[in-house]
Amino acid sequence: MQERIAKDLLSIGAVFLRPEEPFTWASGIKSPVYCDNRLTLTAPAVRSDVENGLAELIRTYYPEAEVLMGTSTAGIAHAAITGHILGLPMGYVRSGSKDHGRQNRIEGKLEPGQRVVVVEDLISTGGSVIDVVEALREAGAQVLGIVSIFTYGMQKGLDRLAAAQVENHSLTNFDVITQVAAREGYIRQEDVDRLIAFRNNPSDESWITGGTK
Repeated sequence: MQERIAKDLLSIGAVFLRPEEPFTWASGIKSPVYCDNRLTLTAPAVRSDVENGLAELIRTYYPEAEVLMGTSTAGIAHAAITGHILGLPMGYVRSGSKDHGRQNRIEGKLEPGQRVVVVEDLISTGGSVIDVVEALREAGAQVLGIVSIFTYGMQKGLDRLAAAQVENHSLTNFDVITQVAAREGYIRQEDVDRLIAFRNNPSDESWITGGTK
């Protein structure tokens, strides 16, 4: 599954690798990768692979799930489609409470004690998805864990998930994507080590020159 999803994401540009001409993140960090999993929604064959894959992860790792909750906004559609496949209710968690109406942060019916799986599209440093997990726990939900399309596997994200005592299962990851990208000709084989060096320490830009400042 990991390689199939990696091929899917690369084929539609949902994951785009450009080590020779890095992207610049909002933080100013230079990155060789751009990820936009929203593109999976406009590619029906890829979308089918992704949503069926997420459903399979939930069946395998969280068979007792009662509700799916998407992250706002990227996880909402994936939670809805996966919930439809599994016959489960879904909702989503806003980044903050509404300033009008009932001032909800959690949209959709959620009963205290219900077993919830969070659906996310991408995990990097883990901050936003852990914020969602904490909001659900504050509302009385029993968060079983997270499923996501893609994870970088950054140490900061792994540490945050461990500290929050929540597990994540992804359809594919940065290591698999770099290997598939090299094999399929999206990047050169010699770029793989540079990409992994970026993943291991994004703030160290020596990966751009192959390890030399």
